[in-house]
Amino acid sequence: MQICLQSPPPPSLCRSSSTIETPPIRKLKLITPPPPPKTVSLPLPLRRLNPFQNLAASLLDAVESSLIAHKLPKTVDPAVQISGNFSPVPECAVRHDLEIIGNLPACLRGVYLRNGANPMHAPIGGHHLFDGDGMIHAVTFHCGNRASYSCRFTRTSRLQQEASFGRPVFPKPIGELHGHQGLARLAIFLARAGIGLIDGSKGTGVANAGLVYFNGRLLALSEDDLPYHVKIKDDGDLETIGRFNFNGQINCSMIAHPKVDPISGDLHGLSYNMIKKPYLKYLRFDRLGKKSRDVDISLREPTMIHDFAITENHVVIPDHQVVFKLSEMIRGGSPVVFDPQKTSRFGILPKSGVDEKGIVWIEVPDCFCFHLWNAWEEIGDNDEETVVVVGSCMNPPDSIFNDRDQPLRIELTKIRMDVRNRKVTRRVFGSGLNLEAGQVNRRLVGQRTRFVYMAIAEPWPKCSGIAKVDLETGKVKKFLYGDGRYGGEPFYVSENGNHGGDHEDGGFIVGFVRDEKRERSEVVVVKAAEMEEVAAVRLPARVPYGFHGTFVSEEELKGQAPKN
Repeated sequence: MQICLQSPPPPSLCRSSSTIETPPIRKLKLITPPPPPKTVSLPLPLRRLNPFQNLAASLLDAVESSLIAHKLPKTVDPAVQISGNFSPVPECAVRHDLEIIGNLPACLRGVYLRNGANPMHAPIGGHHLFDGDGMIHAVTFHCGNRASYSCRFTRTSRLQQEASFGRPVFPKPIGELHGHQGLARLAIFLARAGIGLIDGSKGTGVANAGLVYFNGRLLALSEDDLPYHVKIKDDGDLETIGRFNFNGQINCSMIAHPKVDPISGDLHGLSYNMIKKPYLKYLRFDRLGKKSRDVDISLREPTMIHDFAITENHVVIPDHQVVFKLSEMIRGGSPVVFDPQKTSRFGILPKSGVDEKGIVWIEVPDCFCFHLWNAWEEIGDNDEETVVVVGSCMNPPDSIFNDRDQPLRIELTKIRMDVRNRKVTRRVFGSGLNLEAGQVNRRLVGQRTRFVYMAIAEPWPKCSGIAKVDLETGKVKKFLYGDGRYGGEPFYVSENGNHGGDHEDGGFIVGFVRDEKRERSEVVVVKAAEMEEVAAVRLPARVPYGFHGTFVSEEELKGQAPKN
């Protein structure tokens, strides 16, 4: 989740499987603050300031220094949020001929990529785990049981401007923009932009959350900006091409989880606005990248929407109880709040609709799904239509943004919605387990699925293993990384790459793992059917815990779009 900042243009500047168990839920502990991250080498613009700008810059710096808080809640304390293996790392050029344990499956020919937040500079104030600059880690699987690795920052406009200053100058959307200090930091940002010290017109996003490969382009996304096009080079290195507006077709941000329909090849996305109506917009692009749909959706208040789902014929839009209320900053609070007076609901919008008139809203009380893993349609004996959604429901809903005394619970839940009668039933899987950050076979996105592969988010926010959840029988089979070993989102790769038919568990699961005792990072490859490790790739550098990933096959790499 990110909060979009706008500024005026500048005045001519610029390891084994097991049966299900119920682990205890543990709170995040305070850890020794990390050392400041190393500054990366970036091509820096030459900034020439006139005497007035120099004086104004010095005054604004002095005001900013006076705002630094010495005591911060753990949700925005850098000593907690970017400590241990959450702390940042420098870029790593391509390293070849990595050590392979076991044999890599033939279907892994291609590149596994994972995004994450990796602050380039040490924070000067509050910092949330979601605030860091985007860095993509890429492991290329070659024929002959070989692999290579690289990691690169996504060179956003924000990152390059801060590199020229040598420190943060854009407010941290979650870590800093709350309360009276948040208002002051926002005022400083606008003042810097107004006198030409920084330029927010080219975007303020960090591109650190989602990754999607669409129409020959790898796109890095966060809620607060346009996507960024990142080129996968022939040697496995990464190159940021720049902000991507779909060839001039959009001028709005896109949330971190657009959906590619595996049948039509269309890309579906959402864009939300926390300042002005319409607060939400649905976007659709055909498989060649031409925008074919743009629908404004009326919401009573701006809502934090990080994810959504598609079915064969519909788009499923969550409108839950975590909302934006900028007025809370005036009262000294966070603008991201839980609204107990609001009833959560899902909107069922026909893909073919040209406006919001056809949307059906179905109330699902006390539901906050930060992520939705899949959705599909079912037709009953009396031709009643049911939309099924599978997501991870969090409670307390805003606990990842605000301090809460009670432990976080994340329940994998199947929600069945009778569209005609607007009746809802729910079923929870893996009771007692925090199940977040997951995947289904993406060849079946929008279709009925039996298996979902979830990270076991214990002890939160670390992940101790992978849970294979059978949505028909309710059984859960676990693969545990082992003592002192933690990972993140598992990614399912079909046994036939990204194409063709196979069993839902006939492929392999890949993901980064950190052995905190041996101080070693690797990529593990798990056979989905048996939930047993078949291979591991030892990595030459530490890989921090991150967010979401994707897999781009050899065939897809051959069809990459040109830089423009």
